[in-house]
Amino acid sequence: MTDFTKNVIRIIQTIPYGKVMTYGQIARAAGSPRSARQVVRILHSLSEKYGLPWHRVINSKGEISFRDEEMFINQKLLLESEGIEFITERSLSLKNYLCHIDPEF
Repeated sequence: MTDFTKNVIRIIQTIPYGKVMTYGQIARAAGSPRSARQVVRILHSLSEKYGLPWHRVINSKGEISFRDEEMFINQKLLLESEGIEFITERSLSLKNYLCHIDPEF
């Protein structure tokens, strides 16, 4: 496993209840600012194995990225169960819910 992958896993594990992070934000914090798509692949392949709170990761617009209706509804329900309110069907306020991590992570 690469250092980047280890960092991504560790960062996602630290996203607190009721907060979200973006794919790009995680990639930057993990040391590779242009690797947001890699974060997606890591989430897809390792969420179950590492018990990652995958539902707390959204896109840079503050939106759920899933196009699959079942996955979209599942993620939205999980976020709402943590007290996150949506401002549109797909989006939430990054100002209110974005998690900021220590730059020395």
